[in-house]
Amino acid sequence: MAEKQVPEHIGIIMDGNGRWAKKRLLPRVMGHSQGAKALDNLLNSAKGLGVKHITVYAFSTENWKRAEDEVSGIMGILREYINKYFREYADSDFRVDSIGDLSRLSPDLQRDIAQLKEASKDKTGIHLTIAMNYGGRDEIKRAVRKIAEEVKAGILQPEDITEELISAHLDSAPTPDPELIIRTSGELRTSNFLIWQGAYAEYYITDKLWPDFTIDDFKLAIDSYCKRDRRFGGRNEEKK
Repeated sequence: MAEKQVPEHIGIIMDGNGRWAKKRLLPRVMGHSQGAKALDNLLNSAKGLGVKHITVYAFSTENWKRAEDEVSGIMGILREYINKYFREYADSDFRVDSIGDLSRLSPDLQRDIAQLKEASKDKTGIHLTIAMNYGGRDEIKRAVRKIAEEVKAGILQPEDITEELISAHLDSAPTPDPELIIRTSGELRTSNFLIWQGAYAEYYITDKLWPDFTIDDFKLAIDSYCKRDRRFGGRNEEKK
């Protein structure tokens, strides 16, 4: 696997936690707990592959519609993940970030996330971004509002609005757009994940449920990406 071919940024839609638990007659929250362990294992095993950024879809703006105990369980798992970082990974090289509207989260969780981001901001290893209370359309809506306020204030003119300017106002700035997005559990939809940033991303779909996803599956996704001809709407003259 040549390092120059490896995608710099990989997004992951971690789907199938609930189904994993259901197959084992377990509460859904147990599936999310196992999913957190799968992410932990992946991050520790992905070092040295050349991937610089990994963005994972942890909780969408639509997930609030789920049962209260499941939502509460997911929030508890996030708290534990943050605490685990401070207990076990404080001296590691992981940098942790977030995207999404955190204002709906509890004040203590907002505080914990802010502390985690501050504590890891100078790390130089894999940059993990957790999409929490995140939706692609909501992200674009909030970016447009910021731009509109700047136009209203006379800071910008309408003709100043470019794709680059919009990208700079998104939650994910300045992280580069993902080249590869992995979706587990076999579903064939984007689910409102990185819909601006992923406009030209390659998708890799696997039937594996997220808790069963391993570093070997991750490498298979990267291998699949490396074999693809990325033309960005144009034509690769050497391969036509």
